[in-house]
Order: sequence, then C-alpha cells, then structure tokens
Amino acid sequence: MPVISMFYGIIIRLFHFDNKRHNKPHIHVEYQDETAVVEIETGEMLAGSFPPKKLKLVQAWIEIHQDELMADWKLAVEGKDVFKINPLQ
Repeated sequence: MPVISMFYGIIIRLFHFDNKRHNKPHIHVEYQDETAVVEIETGEMLAGSFPPKKLKLVQAWIEIHQDELMADWKLAVEGKDVFKINPLQ
C-alpha cells in the first residue's frame, strides 16, 4: 500500500491489485482515525467516513492531479511501482 502523497495531515494511498471490490479507479485516504475510499474520476466517496472539509481538499487535489492518478492507478492494478504525486499546497 504505497503512499503516493501527504498534505494537511491527509495520507493518500494506492493499493496493488485493488480493482475488484469497488470496480472503479480509486484512492484510499486517511486522516487521524478516519479512512475512506474516493473515486478518482468523480471525487465521490465510495466507502468509509471522512471529515467534510478534508474531503474537499482531497477532491481538489484529485482534480489537479487526475491524469497522474490514472497513470498510477494503471500501474498499481498491475502490481507495479507507483510514482509520488505532489501534495496540495
């Protein structure tokens, strides 16, 4: 479960071979004790719970880095190494 980015206390991860359960390109996000799964294409939360203000930051970051996220997603589902993505600043 590689960490691909961190900002404002939020950790963003992509898991290898993780395309079965949600059937959509997604990331795993963590903030304090909260965790969620967020779709890359829409920013929609697919599972879990997350503070609304922090989710908005994640959604803004996804919008900025969508092409990079999709490239990383394709690598991750094949079990390949993914690249770090710049944090939200």
